[in-house]
Order: sequence, then structure tokens, then C-alpha cells
Amino acid sequence: MRILFTLLLLIWCGTGTLMAATLVEMKTSQGTIQIELYPEKAPKTVDNFLAYVDQGFYDETIFHRIIRDFMIQGGGFDKKDRRKETASPIVNEADNGLKNRSGSLAMARTNQVDSATSQFFINLTDNDFLNHRGKTPNAYGYAVFGQVVGGMEIVEAIGKQRTYRRNNLFQDYPEQQIVIESIRRIDTL
Repeated sequence: MRILFTLLLLIWCGTGTLMAATLVEMKTSQGTIQIELYPEKAPKTVDNFLAYVDQGFYDETIFHRIIRDFMIQGGGFDKKDRRKETASPIVNEADNGLKNRSGSLAMARTNQVDSATSQFFINLTDNDFLNHRGKTPNAYGYAVFGQVVGGMEIVEAIGKQRTYRRNNLFQDYPEQQIVIESIRRIDTL
């Protein structure tokens, strides 16, 4: 398993050389998920995400929104449902060619195109309607910046959790709290 995972750490670069992939490990109360990030396609988004990772921002946060056969969302609230203070919003890089496919990691945002901060979601299925389709606010889409490369069964299990409307803020809140214990960069070769 370790050898296979090490092989996933290498990607072929267009220059004909091997370079280390950008990988993170997300430890959750349900198990561990490995995610490859795409800095070449979404540089600002990956830099933003890794800044939060490096400061330990995601430690002890929760998946606060789970919609079966759609996505799981986290990265903004602690275990007591308190919204975490974030940095300024970033530019939406949804026009980078990456698609909201099953297992892809994308930035959550409000109805404003450039409003993403720390919250992210993992797609449970192909969600083509979230892809970039144009420059208008309704068509801009959600920026994909990574892909689950290990632990998709954990993502799917989280996605099957029963949910309820907790209050006006949480409409698809899991009955069993799902904690993101930590997200860390994985050392490459």
C-alpha cells in the first residue's frame, strides 16, 4: 500500500521531468482521506487552502453540510458550531478547466463569484451544473482545485450520514458530528 501511495506522489510534468505532487492528508473522525492538489491549474486557490492547512485552521472543524448523492462541505465551523474567522475572499478560479466530478475538491462560496474563503466541498458524484459555463455570476461555477486519491470510501460513508435541519444556519447537518481532526501536507519523496 505504501509503495502504491508513493507512486501516486509522482506526476508527469510537461517538461519531461518528474516532480512531486502536492498532497494533503485529511484525518477525520470517520477515517483518513488523501487529496492531490492542482497548483498548476488553481494556484491562488491552492495557496489559499495550504495557508489555512499550514496554520492548523482546519484542526477540529466539522463537516457541517452533507447532502446525499451531491457533496460534503466543511472547513468553516468548529465542533461547537461557531464560525471560524477567515482571511479575505479569493478570486474564483472555476475557469481553470477542472470539472466538479466525483471525488473532486472545490471551494464553497456564496452567490458572489469571488467570495470563497476557507470552506470547501468534496463532490460525491459528477455535478456538472457546478462547472464554469461563462463569465456571468450565474454561470461562473465553483473552483475545483484537487482530487481525492485515497479514502474515497470514507468520503462516501460521510456522504451517507443522516442529516437534519439544526437551525436557520444548518439545513443539512449530520446527526452524528463528523470532525476534521487535521489536514496536513504529506511529505513527498
